[in-house]
Order: sequence, then structure tokens, then C-alpha cells
Amino acid sequence: MLSILFSVWALSLQAQTMEHDHSHMDHSMSKKSMPANDPEMYLMGLASGTSMNPRSWEMPMIMQRAGAWNVMLMGQGYFVESQQSGPRGGDKLYSTNWGMISAEHKLGRGSVMIEGMFSLEPATVTKRSYPLLFQTGETAYGKALVDAQHPHDFVMGLGVHYARPLGESTMFHAYYAAVGDPALGPVAFPHRASAADIPQATISHHLQDSTHIANNVATVAMQHKWLRVEASSFYGTEPNENRWNIDWGPINSYSGRVSVAPSANWMAQVSAGRLTNPERQSAPGEDVVRATASIHYTRPMLFGNAWSTSIIWGRNHNTLTQRNTNSYLAETVYPVSKRNFLTGRIELVDKDELLPGNAKLEDRTFRIQAYTAGFTRDLGSLRKLTVGVGGNVSMYAVPADLQSYYGPHPWGASVYVRFRLRPPV
Repeated sequence: MLSILFSVWALSLQAQTMEHDHSHMDHSMSKKSMPANDPEMYLMGLASGTSMNPRSWEMPMIMQRAGAWNVMLMGQGYFVESQQSGPRGGDKLYSTNWGMISAEHKLGRGSVMIEGMFSLEPATVTKRSYPLLFQTGETAYGKALVDAQHPHDFVMGLGVHYARPLGESTMFHAYYAAVGDPALGPVAFPHRASAADIPQATISHHLQDSTHIANNVATVAMQHKWLRVEASSFYGTEPNENRWNIDWGPINSYSGRVSVAPSANWMAQVSAGRLTNPERQSAPGEDVVRATASIHYTRPMLFGNAWSTSIIWGRNHNTLTQRNTNSYLAETVYPVSKRNFLTGRIELVDKDELLPGNAKLEDRTFRIQAYTAGFTRDLGSLRKLTVGVGGNVSMYAVPADLQSYYGPHPWGASVYVRFRLRPPV
């Protein structure tokens, strides 16, 4: 698996040397309508919380001017029909979706930005989950979810940012959110450039980026040229099953992240944090120490889209059981043309929650291999809404002890319609 990950990285690195000056010109020209103030540019480059995709990725946002405020709108949604194989699979029609509104204003030498992010998944993902083989994490109807993905909360983010330059090449950034994303892990999969046309969650989500909806989040960051250092404190327990409320709690967890961006096309991060009782069904004192590392690459293309690739590692250390679980992910979205996109995702994930109640196997950790390939085609735009259709197929390789539960060759397939807010091009 490591050889595959490094091969993808090497291919992306080689592609960087083949970039055309025209693609950079197109990208810089698209920025002419953006504010020139450095704090404004910094804040509008954020993805979720304080996480960032590579700067060369053009976020599909709609910008409006409201007096002295810059208002930004982003959002996308999928209608998905999914079929998961075997005795533990299932089929379902559901919708994953999110929308974000933010407003930025100059404040002294800096800028302030207020943002809100919302999802209708509590209504569009019925029965509190959708089928996804080998997924674990959180609960539905009082039971731990296995082979299913939970919906996101209605309030995915609600916070305020302040950025202020300290000298020519240094930026100070403070962030507080009642609901937000602490400085831990890569950009979460709903907002990651390399996952832009993959509607389902990663099965490594709870080892890499599950804190993207946390409560009572406070973060301070300092960026100097290409180096950024962040520290966060937050409420570390994951949301409960009432997806319409805000699961407020005291600050009990902390994290730190170091990011480097040597050029506009590259972003890398390493991070670590201690999460206090992240799973609501876990035993008291069952904390998790999470460590992650990731590399993200985006290459602008001649026809206005971008090729984005990520390589991610995440590990959870359970402080009660002293067990380590690791995850490895490589994913990409490649625009074959202006309207056609190929997608791929490879995951190797340790799972220790697949067989609860099985006296013989419930304490075992299983290494799951997942391989996903897909295709999306943009059909066109209706005003500022871009519509696409696509599908993907996932194949899994599992240890022999799991084959009686999942079958010898488990698989999943999804077809979908994708809607995305995007300005006319």
C-alpha cells in the first residue's frame, strides 16, 4: 500500500513540472475580483475551521458585495442511490448536502469573518444512517453504527475568525466557534478538493477528520510565509443522535497542527490531539490520542478545472485499551475534460468495532482494504447551480475471518446526481 501512495505522490510531483504558464495566468486572472487585502485573502482561503486546501484550488464560491461586507456562498448536495452487497449490506436512496455562508469585513489592520455552515442531512438521510460497508463510529437508536455512516448535524459550523498581519510576511489568526473544526487532521472529506466528486464518506473518517464538527472550539494560529502553526482547545465528544441541536460541552480536548505550503499547488500538515471520550458509548476515561499527516496537491488545468490528489495517514491510540488503529488513504479527482471527471480512492483501515457482541472476534482488529473508482459528468448550469451525474464502485478485500459475515468479495455501488453552487464561467 505504501508503494501505491508514494507512486501517486511521485506522479503528482512529476505533473507539477509539466504545468503550463497559461493555467497560472487563468488562475491569477480569476482572482482579480477578489479583495487585495492580505487578511481577506487569507480568510477566504479557509476550507473548514482553519484547515486549507492548496491555494491553487479554485473554491466553487459565489461572491456578493453587501455594503462594506464581502459575502461568500458555497454549497453542494448529492442525491444518491447506493447498494452495498452481502448479508450486512443494504440499499438506500438518500441525500448528502451542505451549504455555507460567510461574511468578511475589514477591522482595523485586519479582517473579521463570520461564517455559518448547515446541512439538511438530518432530514434527507432517513433512519439516522446510510449503508456503507465497514464504516464505524457514532450511534443510531442507541446502538453503535456498524456498516453505516451517520448524517451530519444541521449546524455544521457557526463561528467567527479574525486575521491580522504582523509584519510583511506574518499573519495572526484567531478563531472561535460554537460548532467548528479544530486544528486536527486534514481538510475534512466533505470540503477536500480531492474528494469533491465522491459523495460517500471515507471509512477512515473516524481516524482522520471526524472532529470537523466539534463544539466550543477555540484556535490560535500564526503563519509566516509558507509555515503555519496552530493550537486548539475544544469539546471532544462527538455529536449525539439529535442532529438538529448544538451539543454544547466544556472544553476538555486539545490539538495542534503544523502546515507547510511551499507553493500554491502544495499543502502538507502533521497534527496530533487528545480527544476526551470521543464516542458517547465508550467507557469513562476511554480517550483517544489521534495523530495525522497528509500531503495535498492541486494542479490547475487549461480548461478551468483542477486535478487534486491527497495522501493521508491517521492513527488512533485508545488510552484505555492501549490499542493503536491506523489508516492510510490516497484519493484523486482528475478532470478528463471541462465536464468529465474521474475519481479514485484507496484505503487501508484498521477496524476494531465490526463485530460487537461476538465473544470470539469482538476484540480483534481487522485490516480492511477498500478500492473505489468513479466518474462524474457535468450536464451544465442553471443560473448559478451546476448539475452533474455520476457513479462509483467500491471493492473490498477482507481477512478470512470476516468472509462469513461479508462474503468473499464484498462490494458497493452508487449512482448520484450532484448539485453545486458555482459562478458562471
